[in-house]
Amino acid sequence: MLRRTRFSWVKRINSLVNNGQIRKGLLLFHQLQKSDVGITEYFLSAVLKCCAKLEAVDVGRQVHCITLKHGFHRDVILMTSLLDMYAKCTSIEEARCIFYEMPERDVITTNSMIACLCRFNMTMDAIQLFEDMPKRDVGSWNSLISGMAQNLERGKALSFFRNMHLEGVRMDFATMISILSVCADLAALSNGKQIHGLVIKHGFELYLPIGNATLDMYAKGGCIDDACLCFNNMSSRNVVTWTSLIVAYGKHGLGLQALNAFHQMEMEGILPNKITFLGILFACSHAGLVEEGWRNFNAMIQMYSITPMIEHYTCMVDLLARAGHLEEAHEFIEKMPIEPDAKLLTAFLRSCCTYMNVELTRKVGQKLLELKPEGGAYMLLSNFHGLVGDLEGVAKVRKLMLNRGIRKDKAHTWTEIKRTIHTFESGDRSHPLHKKICDYLEDLITRMKTKGYVPNTSMVMQNVDEHKKEEILLGHSEKLAIGLGLISTAPGTQITIVKNLRVCADCHEATRFISMIEGREIVARDSSRFHQFKDGQCSCGNYW
Repeated sequence: MLRRTRFSWVKRINSLVNNGQIRKGLLLFHQLQKSDVGITEYFLSAVLKCCAKLEAVDVGRQVHCITLKHGFHRDVILMTSLLDMYAKCTSIEEARCIFYEMPERDVITTNSMIACLCRFNMTMDAIQLFEDMPKRDVGSWNSLISGMAQNLERGKALSFFRNMHLEGVRMDFATMISILSVCADLAALSNGKQIHGLVIKHGFELYLPIGNATLDMYAKGGCIDDACLCFNNMSSRNVVTWTSLIVAYGKHGLGLQALNAFHQMEMEGILPNKITFLGILFACSHAGLVEEGWRNFNAMIQMYSITPMIEHYTCMVDLLARAGHLEEAHEFIEKMPIEPDAKLLTAFLRSCCTYMNVELTRKVGQKLLELKPEGGAYMLLSNFHGLVGDLEGVAKVRKLMLNRGIRKDKAHTWTEIKRTIHTFESGDRSHPLHKKICDYLEDLITRMKTKGYVPNTSMVMQNVDEHKKEEILLGHSEKLAIGLGLISTAPGTQITIVKNLRVCADCHEATRFISMIEGREIVARDSSRFHQFKDGQCSCGNYW
């Protein structure tokens, strides 16, 4: 261009930002400062987008100074962009100063501040700001609901969604995406089905991202058949759709179905990405499909030119180790082009413990402890030392945990009863129906023992007698959640529970007996996969 106007500068920066060339956008900003073209509030808004994406807070502060110098501080749109920039650059106090010093604030500005507070886990402040708003729009509700979901306060997010619905606020695309995600994470199937009805009512079912979110909700709620039905009814599909289906099959232990879906995806010309291959390798790992796992791992590199991430290597190690190929898995780790991380070694260690390979467990455990892993790895190693009678090893691991300030991850399990989420921790006595639940479970355990159930007290590391160990096992969060389901729902009703960690071996065995004695189908989702218990059998086939 022979002559560049202010408008052309703004358009150029915005186009660079939209195409991911953000640093070039900032270079243009420095060029403009040297030119004779006057700076406008529109130009500064465009530059602030660059600063927010790059977290370039120093350049953002320069823009802030220019804003004050040119008297643009009364422009609500520009000041909102400035607030958003500080928030994304983790400068919460500067963002708050901008907000409270603004001479005028509109709904959009307040919505941005709510989102900002949620981003910094200041949920109570966000709620207070939301409640103080003289006027709200759908964006206000969306900012709060999505913020709570990000902060894992999903129960509150669901509660605010209900209030939004009761107040007759017209929901939009973003609302549905956020709340479907909340229901998926909670496995809140009753709520999810109700929201699916609202999706259809408001005409959102044709939007591809909403279709993907609905599929994911049913899959994570334990309803793989409904997830497949959603998939089949979708008028268009993309790589996210296919990947969600593959991951769903994998989480349910349906490795062959996952491979078949992947083949169909390739036949339709949809190119898989890194996440797709993670789903495939995970599915192979949880179904014992070693040859298929190797074939797809090699195809990812050779056919699709995708460089494996550490997560892909972790899946391969898990695949080999679960199948009992411990030496092959160890050799694979030694030949990896990148250093193994704590998660990879923890996955390997778990299988070494399962197959009681003392030599490899000690070797891998020592290397893992050098990486300062999360609490679960310490407990895994400590429990193994306890099982093989190495009390000195137990003491060393426990002492290391104490010195490093490592605490055991607290297990908690939740279940949805009549659209209400109930959460339990191990040994939890806070639920109003606690006594009734425990009385029912005690009677149930007695009946289970007559059918062959033997409590696995080796899971309890406390130095107490056998009777006390059985009491501790009875108070596990999984059993408490199942107990509530048994006393609160009609005979024959499916019970679904979700645990934040892996289901323990004793609870897995106990649930198998409960499904047989009570004639219930019980779906348990843990941090790794789904377990569907029916007639005394589990879908995992004890391969987990």
